[in-house]
Amino acid sequence: MQVLNKEELLEIKGGAITGTYINAVVKGIEALLEVGRSLGTAVRRWVEGSICGPL
Repeated sequence: MQVLNKEELLEIKGGAITGTYINAVVKGIEALLEVGRSLGTAVRRWVEGSICGPL
């Protein structure tokens, strides 16, 4: 194993796409899809007049 000096350590670049990043993006897309489904259902029920009244 080679020991790096301070200048070499400063040259290290990161930024690879990680599993955590991909998981966060997927969760965000799933959340947007769920909002779309809920909104679509609400609009459909409103147009069809099948909204329940207050209890």
